[in-house]
Parts: sequence; C-alpha cells; structure tokens
Amino acid sequence: MDLFDSELRVIAAAEELVHGLGSDENHTVAAAAMDTTGRIHTGVNVCHFTGGPCAELVVIGVAAAAHAGPLVTIAAAGDQDRGLLAPCGRCRQVILDLHPDALVAVPDVTTSEPSIAPISSLLPQAYRHPDSAPERLLRFHARYFDTVRNGSKTLTVRWSEGHRTGPALAYFENTEHGTLPVEVASVTVKRLDALRPEDLDLTRPGGLEQYIGNLRDHYPAMPADANVEILRFRRTAADI
Repeated sequence: MDLFDSELRVIAAAEELVHGLGSDENHTVAAAAMDTTGRIHTGVNVCHFTGGPCAELVVIGVAAAAHAGPLVTIAAAGDQDRGLLAPCGRCRQVILDLHPDALVAVPDVTTSEPSIAPISSLLPQAYRHPDSAPERLLRFHARYFDTVRNGSKTLTVRWSEGHRTGPALAYFENTEHGTLPVEVASVTVKRLDALRPEDLDLTRPGGLEQYIGNLRDHYPAMPADANVEILRFRRTAADI
C-alpha cells in the first residue's frame, strides 16, 4: 500500500531525529507522531538499568503535553542505521488503549519500503483496558469531506477497527481539512459475504458489488468471510 505524504513525513521526522543522536547509549530510538492537525511530535527512548520508556511512549507523552488529542500516525527509527522499527509488545498495547485508531509505520518484511498498519492489526485478539476511554477517530478519504460535513453521508463499513457507539472525530486522510465531530449511533457486525443492498441503503443496480470492490481495495488483506462493521453515524455540530 502506498503511503500518504503525511505518513512519509512522520517517518522522516523519526529518522532525522535518531540520526542526530550520535553514539549516545542512553537514547537509541526516536519516534514521531502526527496529530489530527498535522503537527508532528517527536521523542526519544530512555535506556537505564532500572528500565526506561520506549520512544513511542515518550512521544505519546510529548503529544499529550501539547494537547494534541488523538494521534493519527506513529513511527519509530533505530540508531546505527537500523531504520524503521516495529513497536514492542508493551508499546502496541499502550497505543491500542490510548490511540486505537492510529496507524503505525513498520518495516515491510518482503521489501525495503516502509509499510503502514492499523495498531489493531499488530495486536490481534488484544486485551482492551476498560477504563482507557480514548477519543476515537473515523478515518475517511478526502473525497468524503463535503458529504460528511453536510450530513448526507451517515453510513460507513469498516473491517478490524473495533469501533463502538459514542462520540468520535471524522478525520480526512492527508488533507488540511479539520476534523468534524460525529456520533456513532450503531455498530452492526455482519459477514462480508452475507451483506445485502438493504444493509447499506443501496438501491442502484450493481451498487453492492461496487461497494464491496471498494472495500477490498481499501482492505486488501480482508478475507471473503470477514466480519465487517456497519457504522451509522451523524454530524453533531450545530453548523450543519
């Protein structure tokens, strides 16, 4: 999957920071994270014989101190030209609990290019901390900004994202559009191969096949018998 320019900027920020660390044995990994406004926050790990936080945890704290809100993309890079690093198990759990809609940059095992993965896919069948109460994001392609803003788009289908009912922010990928407040009214789980046009409010002939084709383009690893989430949502701002 091709990365957005915004995601490449996050990776570049982590790599630039780690290259500037030199041979400091106490700080060997740098991380960068982007928030919904496009700001990139950075931090480094802290090595100590009593233990110390990974760079991903430090950057989460840095972003929180800057009142960043939900994080969109996270990347970490190692010193001595180790390149992009996947998060450890503890970091995966923390990111999942605090920023469950973040995408994480990871090295592709088959190519030399970076890849991007939802945090949920890096920790399947994960434990979810019941008291974390993170602010949720609903990610959309930029082409949906107008229809979400004017309230005409009220349904979306997701795979392996673990959405729940309640307030969320609609976020539009790789644009300068701001987030829009929405309320997820319902989450219905159904098998992909059992979807019917009426499940998605489709009336146009061939609409279901086209919709599923678009889903497969967006989720290339999604199996034919996947359980997908049908989300119904509404704008909650007063300026609709």
